[in-house]
Amino acid sequence: MGYDRSEFTGRPVIAILNTWSDLNTCHTHFRERAEEVKRGVWQAGGFPVELPVMSLGEMLMKPTTMFYRNLLAMEAEEVLRCHPVDGAVLMGGCDKTVPALLMGAFSMDLPCVFLPAGPMLKGRWRDQVLGSGSDVWKYWNERCAGNLDDTAWEELEDGIARSPGTCMTMGTASTMAVLADVMGFTLPGASTIPAVHSAHARMAVACGRRAVELVREDLRPSKLVSRATFENAVTTLMAIGGSTNAVVHLLAMARRAGVALTLDDFDRISRKVPLLLNLRPTGEFLMEDFHDAGGVRVLLREIRDLLCAEARGVGGTTLEEWVMAETLPPLNPAVIRPRDKPLATEGGVAVLRGNLAPQGCVMKHTAAEPRWCVHRGKAVVFEDYSDLKRRIHADDLEVTADSVLVLKNAGPVGGPGMPEWGMLPIPKKLLKQGVRDMLRISDARMSGTAYGACVLHVAPESAVGGPLALVREGDEIEVNVPERRIHWHVSEEEAARRRASWKPAPPRFVRGYGLLAHREVTQADEGCDFRFLGGQGSTPEPEIH
Repeated sequence: MGYDRSEFTGRPVIAILNTWSDLNTCHTHFRERAEEVKRGVWQAGGFPVELPVMSLGEMLMKPTTMFYRNLLAMEAEEVLRCHPVDGAVLMGGCDKTVPALLMGAFSMDLPCVFLPAGPMLKGRWRDQVLGSGSDVWKYWNERCAGNLDDTAWEELEDGIARSPGTCMTMGTASTMAVLADVMGFTLPGASTIPAVHSAHARMAVACGRRAVELVREDLRPSKLVSRATFENAVTTLMAIGGSTNAVVHLLAMARRAGVALTLDDFDRISRKVPLLLNLRPTGEFLMEDFHDAGGVRVLLREIRDLLCAEARGVGGTTLEEWVMAETLPPLNPAVIRPRDKPLATEGGVAVLRGNLAPQGCVMKHTAAEPRWCVHRGKAVVFEDYSDLKRRIHADDLEVTADSVLVLKNAGPVGGPGMPEWGMLPIPKKLLKQGVRDMLRISDARMSGTAYGACVLHVAPESAVGGPLALVREGDEIEVNVPERRIHWHVSEEEAARRRASWKPAPPRFVRGYGLLAHREVTQADEGCDFRFLGGQGSTPEPEIH
């Protein structure tokens, strides 16, 4: 390989886990960033080794990157275990790469620092500022309604993603990066730096340096992670109006870290934390604006009394020391609302329970029209995604604006992988009447960039016999967000009759990873991790004589 023994003898060996690929648009700058990380490792007296791991590019993988989150988590854990490395820099950004890499690192428990890809620059179409994802859904509805021609649509496509980086809305990628920051696994403040800024390159070098120091300090995830770490993350999730996907990911990450976190914790915290960040899809602005407004530190200043200030991170400081270490820029109330003038008085995600979701479901109610937060309507039922695609825009579909659209068989097993199908499209005939939101219920997820009155993650899912499997056309369903309630208006006797005739579909897979996922994946309320992967997994190495 061309290295002299003196170049690596006695030096901490730092693995750089790189999720770059030609089919991951968010990570197109990672080849360059990996070289910058190496520079930092060399500067600090370490020895860098770049190790490619599975790249989960949200837009170009089927059926969904969520299906492969656990595979990347397993790979990250085993790559760190089987190679002669002392610490790691984890390079991720696109949605599932963040929780997957951290899950693997928690289980392996080597000193590590996470390098977030950073958000892309703002999009633009004519005189409109575009936010990835959120404006796709918005303008696609206008196209379906006949208000946007092909030329305009192509201009939108060309203008919405103008640089490397993750979605610049508060989608799943931005949400998980901010939460990794608050949990202490990025360098402080790294989560909002735009991907193409020179500061992002400097941050990459600093990650390399810090990884070497972490090894020398033996500062492992197990020494940093506690229940307070996750309570801080959930508190921040509510304050930023973050992605509903973060609920699933934080549950899985907590399970890997041996922390008992449940949906009840999310709801308890949501009720006391105000929504302060005015970013799409819940608000108006984009990640670049958040960064320019001072980023995570300024936001945390507003809610610091709700946080465990003594939690420590890889930067070497407590949360309190970081937030208050130096003079912060003044609050930009347009982007980060002051505590006494929030966007909403409670957090961005509500947890609902009832006879349709005994193990819970979630709703990003702050991104929906308020009138749908208390609603009762008749179900229009789609048995699976193929049925949805076939019938949703049919002229003879019996649907009104007050109907409740229901999608089955889109959960962890049924999807498979719980795809982002939960923002069911509004039927074209309603779009043409001016309808832009209606109540939708499924066991699927939705993109963090999506919006609307979407009840998601219904557990147990329909594919394993949850009550959702028994819903039929015309059944009345009621949602009451203030009361955190979802109710299916069918008698217990009728539900029992339907259950007696219900049969599960045969497994989609007969071999390989798909069969493993089918057998081992948990439900959404448990994080959709594999049953056999809880906790830290290191075992003593056999003695070699």
